[in-house]
Amino acid sequence: MHLLIPYAASHAEGCQAALATLKLPNLQSLLGRLSAQTPDQGDELSWSPPHERAQAGALGLTVSDGRIPWAALQAQQRPELASLNGAWAFVTLCNWQASTHQVTMRQIPMRDLDPGESDALLAAMKPFFVQDGITLHADQPGRWLAHGTVFEGLPSASPDRVLGRNLAPWMPTAAQASGLIRLMSEMQMLLYTHPLNDAREARGALPVNAIWLSGTGALPPPSSGAMRSPPPPTLFPTLREAALQEDWAGWASAWQALDALEIKALLDAHGRGQPVQLTLCGERHAKLWRSQPQGLRQKIRLFFGSQPIHSQLAQL
Repeated sequence: MHLLIPYAASHAEGCQAALATLKLPNLQSLLGRLSAQTPDQGDELSWSPPHERAQAGALGLTVSDGRIPWAALQAQQRPELASLNGAWAFVTLCNWQASTHQVTMRQIPMRDLDPGESDALLAAMKPFFVQDGITLHADQPGRWLAHGTVFEGLPSASPDRVLGRNLAPWMPTAAQASGLIRLMSEMQMLLYTHPLNDAREARGALPVNAIWLSGTGALPPPSSGAMRSPPPPTLFPTLREAALQEDWAGWASAWQALDALEIKALLDAHGRGQPVQLTLCGERHAKLWRSQPQGLRQKIRLFFGSQPIHSQLAQL
């Protein structure tokens, strides 16, 4: 059993205040029984957040900032696309909010976007992408798979990094990015006059006024002698929404629910002698704890008690 929990902590002032009073007895007990591994250290300006780096590492993917090929991995799961080698990207519909000094990512992915709306926009945008040597394929409402050589080696920022932030530091800057920036501008102009947005605004929904590129790159060629990767961790994204909205009371409640159910199940499994792993991710770092034979240091820690949970989470 391996659980991976994104947004387990944040350096935001509100989160640090919530951590000071957060009670997670099962997590406290579990971490005192597991062995902590060397953390994956980063910062909040990395293009790939810690939970994506941890997930990619567990899947056996090469972890390079902004170059984790999530879209290629998704395409590989589709029988009709699996034979298409090369680089891929996710194209996600979103809403940008412009002010005097900056442009902010207001919503990604778009809420209240039904499959019919997504398909209509896909049909309208496809010809523009084809002119640039990019083929679009439907994936899920509001997000498509894009196949093209331009995405080879192109760093791109995760949607989780840009939501609610000024987009200037996160725009593609690689040598091949100029054509993509132009394409993104063309899509803004197309969306500005698209009748679908009139209907969305009439019902009180935000207009779709931009696209975002992420998950770029190609999968490495398969190796005949490669070892099978262990099963991927189970991702629990239940803290994400509250954290990104900076709803720290809701985030604390979601943590307590996780502690009472999933963390308790992991603790019970460890008590039965099953091997367990837990990866906790903040905005900067990811840290793995796993079950190992108890050494002297761990026995001493169990006797005297482990570091308070708020202190351990604050380090993420």
